[in-house]
Amino acid sequence: MRLYDTQRSGNAWKVRLLAGLVGVDLPRVTLSIDRGDLRDPAFLKRNPLGMVPVLELDDGRAIGESIAILHYLAGGTPFWPTRPYDQAQVLTWLSFEQAQHMHPLAQLRLHLSLHRDRGAEDDDMVRCRAAALHALGLLDQQLARQGANGWVATRDRPSIADVALYPYTRLSPMAGIDIERFAHLAPWLARIESLAGYQPLFPGRPDLNFSTVELNGA
Repeated sequence: MRLYDTQRSGNAWKVRLLAGLVGVDLPRVTLSIDRGDLRDPAFLKRNPLGMVPVLELDDGRAIGESIAILHYLAGGTPFWPTRPYDQAQVLTWLSFEQAQHMHPLAQLRLHLSLHRDRGAEDDDMVRCRAAALHALGLLDQQLARQGANGWVATRDRPSIADVALYPYTRLSPMAGIDIERFAHLAPWLARIESLAGYQPLFPGRPDLNFSTVELNGA
């Protein structure tokens, strides 16, 4: 298997993070948004949607969308629980991540830090900030319910719900949001970062998690 990604993609980070946590060696083909690689016909054959991440299997078939890839890689590991109720809880929080959490945080990061083509007071950014704060508040409340050492969907151990919710929560400062205002988020992030196999956004360089540029050789 190999992963098609870009350096700064939070969705691709989810996949690399899970691969590290479950001990899957996942070679990367890192594309450049700046060069327009996602519009290249060869890439579009793998994913007609023109987005990363894409997981290419050994037989040449491809899986797009981060949540689908997480589910595929988590099969048979502790990150996908065996009990139907627990599975349903994981799916609930994966749905929350896609529907409420990721989009406003990703848009704020994209326009305020990466492209810098919006101001924080622009109407669309104000709406995104309100939605992001609401989503982070819901996540914080769930972690409070789960207890001091609990995880998002399954109290006793992390699941792909934690993996999916981690990247854009961690990148909240690039969205102009101080996560310290939420009492339970920083300890949860630290617990994820203490897991064996944790992968930062830039391999071996957790100090570059908030980088706003594509780096040569990273």
